[in-house]
Amino acid sequence: MDAATVASAFKTAAIRAPDAIYCKSATGSLTYAQAAGAIQSLADELRADVQGRSAALILPNSKAFLIAYFAVLFAGGKPALINHGHPAPTIAKLLGSLDAAVVLSDHEQGKGTTRLLNDDLLGVLVKPVDMNGLIDPSTSEDIAAIMYSGGTTGLPKQVPHSNASIIATMERGDWGWRTRADEVWLPVAPFTHIYGFLMGLTNPIMQSGTTVIPERFQPDLIVDMLETEKVTIFGGGPPAIYQAVMASSKFADAKFTNLRICPGGGAPFPLDVHKRWEAATGLKIYEGYGMTEIAPISINTDEHGVKPGSAGKAVPDTLIEIVDLETGDTVLPTSEAGEIRVKGPHMMTGYTGNPEETAIALRHGFVYTGDIGTLDNEGFLTITDRKKNVIFVSGFNVFPREVEEMLLTHPAISGSCVVARAHKRSGEVPVAFVTLRSDVDVANIMAFCKHNLIAYKLPEDVIILPEMPLTPAGKVDRTVLQSSLKAQS
Repeated sequence: MDAATVASAFKTAAIRAPDAIYCKSATGSLTYAQAAGAIQSLADELRADVQGRSAALILPNSKAFLIAYFAVLFAGGKPALINHGHPAPTIAKLLGSLDAAVVLSDHEQGKGTTRLLNDDLLGVLVKPVDMNGLIDPSTSEDIAAIMYSGGTTGLPKQVPHSNASIIATMERGDWGWRTRADEVWLPVAPFTHIYGFLMGLTNPIMQSGTTVIPERFQPDLIVDMLETEKVTIFGGGPPAIYQAVMASSKFADAKFTNLRICPGGGAPFPLDVHKRWEAATGLKIYEGYGMTEIAPISINTDEHGVKPGSAGKAVPDTLIEIVDLETGDTVLPTSEAGEIRVKGPHMMTGYTGNPEETAIALRHGFVYTGDIGTLDNEGFLTITDRKKNVIFVSGFNVFPREVEEMLLTHPAISGSCVVARAHKRSGEVPVAFVTLRSDVDVANIMAFCKHNLIAYKLPEDVIILPEMPLTPAGKVDRTVLQSSLKAQS
């Protein structure tokens, strides 16, 4: 990319294709020129307050979110992306540690000055744009986004990314999911999540593409939009999203004639999901791997190889190593499982105001991911599990993903998640939560497990759910499932 900053990347896109549709939602659409005019209006309004300071965005995925983000950048501020789905007490704590000059939100926030904004309020901001007056004041080293990591294990940590880091992220995303002119993107993950940020906010502008924003994630709605909006890139995200779309009553009869790229990320994909999606659509899911601290890390690509079940090969100028779980200092041989550590030009420099967590995550120049995986002889990375998810049964390590993959080969099971339950004799035992696509009883599932698993990997219990609980990012919420076990004990 020629652009040195995210704001200048947007300006280049608007100059290149002013009349192209930039973003579209249920409330209407904006061309690049109209969006640039709204951004300029809001940036002029905010500049005196936010220049050199943080501005919090607490908005759902919307046209308003996109306008607010770029307006803060053009005003010389640092956008802090706070998930709109957080409960009020969490938002209050995050704002308390941010010292934001202003909060851009669709409702009043308790702390600081709130600038109310939503799609209906954008109309007064849309004015003819003066491209010469739309000046990007930032440098490559200035902050382009303050993101948040680790929200499921305590208060999320601030992860500031510079323009240089985000531009490098965009380039590596495009290396994997190669885009063309006239792309139509349908993102599902929140724009505050690194995956949704790439699929909905940054990478669509690289070729002046269109971002189509669903009001909510509802499988029938997504199927309809994939068809009617002539979507070419589906930013589906985690496997639970693809599973839910395939479970839609409309999916079997749908024709996605324009769809060509189906990225996947956010959680490891079971082979069953890959097989069913390709059988139904004729399209591969191009699975990748990344995290707020550095993304993407690896991607499956036609040019460099696709291995279903893996997270692909390292993106350019990025080093992936597998190290021992005890010290994290010894690089392990090919195909041996250990903690994944990674470094590249798009990695974070630390967690703001949190030296203890920074020292754990950043060591020897690498980001320690907390994920367990293997590298094969060809360089394909396979994620085995989260380090914290490993279940210790009588001295044996049980990786939930292995049991989950096996469960998904049962013809009646549509979704699975395996978590640990404390056990007096064994220390821990696996418990399986499943969703069904056809009727089957627990005894049948348990018999299937006994036929396919060694004894120490057997779930002690199988619990059938009508649907899996999901995090705001669309991943299966293991914390909720784990808590439900504690509540039953």
